[in-house]
Amino acid sequence: MLLTLKPDHKKHVLFLTKQSPPVLQDFCKLALDYLQKGPNVKVYNAAAQKLNVELDMIKNSVEGLVNLLLETCKHKLNAEDFRDSVIALGFTEEKEAILSKLYNVKKDEVTDALKEIGFKQAKYHDMEWRFEVQTASRCLLKQVIPLVALNLSVKNPDDSPEIEHILLQTDPTNLLHMTQQLEEALQESRSQHIRRISKAIK
Repeated sequence: MLLTLKPDHKKHVLFLTKQSPPVLQDFCKLALDYLQKGPNVKVYNAAAQKLNVELDMIKNSVEGLVNLLLETCKHKLNAEDFRDSVIALGFTEEKEAILSKLYNVKKDEVTDALKEIGFKQAKYHDMEWRFEVQTASRCLLKQVIPLVALNLSVKNPDDSPEIEHILLQTDPTNLLHMTQQLEEALQESRSQHIRRISKAIK
């Protein structure tokens, strides 16, 4: 089978097809470093100056190469399918040999990592809430203590019909704080970096 890349991913990889074999070899090293330690902006800056391109071009190309490796491992391409997919992207046979070496060296390690990342978590099913107010007590005859009671229902990750109920109680101030934190997490989940990671492990 031939690997089909999404347009933005393909655009990042195509930059590498125009580079010389030694430069592609350097990008393979950057991709290995990315997998082991994450991005290295200092090295990317040096590479951008050397190739006379923008920093984002280097960063995107490294991530494009990493995503190419992740996608091929996810689809479990054999050596022949990998070779055909890489050549179809525009790489020469000499450059394909460099990428094939990278794939063969890291294939098992990346595949194992994808299995570890692909754990399943409980999923949201439903939520019921109730607003409660304590207006008085024996100690304080005049008081107002607002509380919000929540019944959060989640489904187990093993696709079983069993639903777990989690009971929570909080005051409006904490509830507002939790809402703000969840909104920030939601915004972060929509960032370009998180989308790239999500696409890679799905």
